[in-house]
Amino acid sequence: MESIYSVGQANSYIKNMFSQDFLLRCISVRGEVSNCKYHSSGHIYFSIKDNTGVLTCVMFAGKRRGLNFEMKEGQKIVVTGSIDVYERDGKYQLYANKIEHDGIGDLYKKYLELKDNLQEMGMFDASYKKSIPKFSMKIGIVTAKTGAAIQDIINISKRRNPYVQLYLYPALVQGEGSALSIAKGIETLDNFGVDVIIVGRGGGSIEDLWAFNEEIVARAIFGCNTPVISAVGHETDFTIADYVSDMRAPTPSAAAEIAVFEYDKFIAELEDKKQGMLNAFRYKLNDNKRRIKDIEWKLNKLSPANMINSKRQRVADSEIRLAELMNSKLMKRRHSLNILAERLNGLSPLNKISGGYAYVSDSEGKPIRSVEDVKIGDDIEIVVKDGKMITSVKQIR
Repeated sequence: MESIYSVGQANSYIKNMFSQDFLLRCISVRGEVSNCKYHSSGHIYFSIKDNTGVLTCVMFAGKRRGLNFEMKEGQKIVVTGSIDVYERDGKYQLYANKIEHDGIGDLYKKYLELKDNLQEMGMFDASYKKSIPKFSMKIGIVTAKTGAAIQDIINISKRRNPYVQLYLYPALVQGEGSALSIAKGIETLDNFGVDVIIVGRGGGSIEDLWAFNEEIVARAIFGCNTPVISAVGHETDFTIADYVSDMRAPTPSAAAEIAVFEYDKFIAELEDKKQGMLNAFRYKLNDNKRRIKDIEWKLNKLSPANMINSKRQRVADSEIRLAELMNSKLMKRRHSLNILAERLNGLSPLNKISGGYAYVSDSEGKPIRSVEDVKIGDDIEIVVKDGKMITSVKQIR
């Protein structure tokens, strides 16, 4: 009976055969970089290819000290290392110890030439970029109908805003006819009247993403009246579509985050703005009420009726003060008059007469102060307390 081996035994045997091959223990291979990924651990996973095949490679973090450039898609390099079997997966790969730059790959060169030509035409100029609507309700998507990109966009859209409508144009995103299909999808959704268009697909090698580097796709994006968000590959992947579009998203998921506004956040912001407007309105209303009261007070103060009443009050107050002054003056005058009356009364002839004295005057009323003022026979008047007597002088002594 034939011997039966386990998968691990078979892989171990093959690995042992690779280890015994002197050529595979130190080999240099020239090829074009493809599907290059820099891992967070520091390892670099990539492939090198030419028109005859593809070889998977890895450079561990400890070997990167001699690498003095960043590997990109399409670069031609020479990788030196050992080819061995990874037993767990049953795959052989080139474990790189040294990587040297060997020029630019044909595909990558074609990419750079088209990029330079379109840039000279001004198709990348910021002045042509359209702003992405903040509140899009109709979003067009040009991508494969079965890829992870459309599923990611749908999931994020449902989570952020279930009321947004998504319109998918199921385009070919890889292989023959894909560039024409993508351009047709952009034109169709532009004519349909969506608010924004997402054009993209998931990650891949430069060959996988090449449709988005075609001039027909670039011109379709540039001529589109609807704002376009490019979302091709992963964050490190750049295509011609990224440069000509109105906005680049690093991934299709990020494009959905940009295009689909968050409904709950929008409602909360709307409520905040409403409350802010109400507060501002109340403040303005109260401020206007206060100003109206101030104006009303000033108008009342300056109104003819109030001025007349104020004048009347001042006149009334003046009358009261005048009366008080007059009364005070009268009282002082009366007091002075009483004093003078008393003094006059003390000097009054009547008071003298009342004491037994008399007032004597001649017939013309002139007072007689001396015996020399009369002669015998003259008529004289004698005034006493209760009357007057007329007599004549009979004797002078």
